[in-house]
Amino acid sequence: MDEAILAQLQRITQRYDELTAEMGSPEVGADYERATQLAKERAEISAIVELYREYQALESTVEGAKSLINEDDAEMKAMAEAELAEAQAAIEKLNNRIRRELLPKDPRDSKNVIMEIRGGAGGEEAALFAAELYRAYARYAERKRWHTEILSASESEKGGFKEVVFEVRGEGAYSRMKYESGVHRVQRVPETEAQGRIHTSTATVAVLPEAEEVDIAIEEKDMRVDIFHSSGAGGQNVNKVATAVRLTHIPTGLVVVCQDERSQLKNRIKAMTVLRSRLLDLEQSKQDAEMTQARRLQVGSGDRSEKIRTYNFPQDRITDHRIGLTVHNIPDRLDGNLDDLIDAVATADESDRLESLGLG
Repeated sequence: MDEAILAQLQRITQRYDELTAEMGSPEVGADYERATQLAKERAEISAIVELYREYQALESTVEGAKSLINEDDAEMKAMAEAELAEAQAAIEKLNNRIRRELLPKDPRDSKNVIMEIRGGAGGEEAALFAAELYRAYARYAERKRWHTEILSASESEKGGFKEVVFEVRGEGAYSRMKYESGVHRVQRVPETEAQGRIHTSTATVAVLPEAEEVDIAIEEKDMRVDIFHSSGAGGQNVNKVATAVRLTHIPTGLVVVCQDERSQLKNRIKAMTVLRSRLLDLEQSKQDAEMTQARRLQVGSGDRSEKIRTYNFPQDRITDHRIGLTVHNIPDRLDGNLDDLIDAVATADESDRLESLGLG
């Protein structure tokens, strides 16, 4: 293993031992906040410490096996050679796990997410595709035992979504869904196409880590609140009481509308959840240029040329353009079977980060 990595592992292990000792002191035992803080820091590095100790044990096994290889006893020599080969193979696998564990953790990975899907180029066909993407993510969340809830939706005339904003709550939701952010392109023959011509449409997907009040503060003076009557598809009035809420963040111009609930208060709470998440994402995008470059997942204008993935229905083929991956069986993917697509992009992203940090 690289000397720099070994030195880093030794520093982490030393810090782990210091934390363990400090947590056992009477002073810390009497200070709940300090004890919680130390326990959290210790838990964050415990996995890498365990891997390093496993590595040290394997190194000892290798040294012991090497010392026996020169024995005159043929049986003993054969056993030592087998043990050496097994330990070296285990070390190789462990090296890869250690490198991955040393990657800086995205603090947002454990967060719930706000997802926004909008029909892009293609009119009604784009809206229908946006609805299919929403259902795919909802089914994927169901497979992961995550909870989804629509926060805001604007339906098209034929049952698609011009826009749908929804929440996904569950352990590690952002760590998986963040790779879906970008422009998705669909190529197929619309049901309304009499001549059988293939049309190309797009939908944009934005994935925002859900922001808590402690993450982003919004002052009342910076926000305009408008209350109005909610309406359904086609503009018909569906509620005689004014319960729909429009929040406008004056400094940035961001606007959030929520009208799905019959309660004005519930609509306002949902709108604030979305607004906080959009503001946090905006702030982090400004501060973290490295994230923007590494993820390659920023949402564009919805134009056909700005794409991360293409769903070609005539050929039953999905292509992820970020990594050049092609898979088949579109109906299965749109039923929520997305793990292999997400795994492939996550693995490529991990490799890029390892390379950039000299850990590859």
